[in-house]
Amino acid sequence: MTRKVQHSLLGKAKKNKNDEFYTQLSDIESELQYYKSHFKDKIVFCNCDDPRTSNFFKYFASNFKELGIKKLITACYREQEINLFNNKEVENGFFFEYTGVEDENNIVYFQGDGDFRSNESIELLMQSDIIVTNPPFSLFREYVAQLIKHDKKFLIIGNINAITYKEIFKLIHKNKTWLGIKLGRGISGFIVPEHYELYGTETKIDSQGNRIISPNNCLWLTNLDIFKRHEDIALTKKYYGNEIEYPHYDNYDGINVNKTKDIPLDYKGFMGVPITFLHKFNPDQFEIIKFRKGNDEKDLSIKGKCPYFRILIRNKRLQNKFSDKKVLIKNNGLLSIEQTRNVQQNIGSQ
Repeated sequence: MTRKVQHSLLGKAKKNKNDEFYTQLSDIESELQYYKSHFKDKIVFCNCDDPRTSNFFKYFASNFKELGIKKLITACYREQEINLFNNKEVENGFFFEYTGVEDENNIVYFQGDGDFRSNESIELLMQSDIIVTNPPFSLFREYVAQLIKHDKKFLIIGNINAITYKEIFKLIHKNKTWLGIKLGRGISGFIVPEHYELYGTETKIDSQGNRIISPNNCLWLTNLDIFKRHEDIALTKKYYGNEIEYPHYDNYDGINVNKTKDIPLDYKGFMGVPITFLHKFNPDQFEIIKFRKGNDEKDLSIKGKCPYFRILIRNKRLQNKFSDKKVLIKNNGLLSIEQTRNVQQNIGSQ
């Protein structure tokens, strides 16, 4: 039996008892527009998603042909449904395979609860190419570790604080993962269950009756490379002549920079920048040195006071420029005229 995508599986299911945040379709569309070329002929796995309620399923099913997806798999943790004929909670999760036509026969129940760490779920993970979902924030470290272990491509949502976790920052440092496009207020909010308290000022109920809360502290984390990741941060400020604005650390040979936009264009040494720098980080432009700690392995400090977590970086463009100068001096005129001109042009373009 086949039906159109927007029918039963996309219809509103009964809310389960788990306190979960559901990603809005608008936020998925806003981020995924940058990654479309990655999905052609790929198996996409949303391993924390009930297809009846998940906007990830809705997005990929609705754009299945446009993206050229080979197969879409969504897996639901511990389906819980009570009706007139069944007053017991169904403890088994299930997964659903979509290949362009919605078919109830493609719903398969797990023997277990469908947890992403279960052997059954891992088997599906091994079959898949790209993982896209909003995983449990409380299990974020473990979730990412599993993706890295199985060498999977991914695009997932997490809390901004996740980049301060040593396990996650190590991956960023090693260029194994990086931040996506949208961050903070760039992610407009999450749909929450009916029993969830709408606290804070940035909450609403939309025209469809969805209860929305906007924490403004989330990000996309990925290892899918896109062109925007390689755009240089525009640098307009100078260190020399403005040294008072860039105090040195007590316990590290580097200067403090309070805002990414204030990174000086003429400083080739070490700089401590806010963690939000990672949102604009171009690995071709900057090198990440370390996170948070000085030479004494204590938090970076200025006159005894510690600014909020800093990432130590260095401008690679200036390092290359300095290296070119050394090559020119070392050869002391032994370069050909053409070689010398090329080196000088490279220096001048930095």
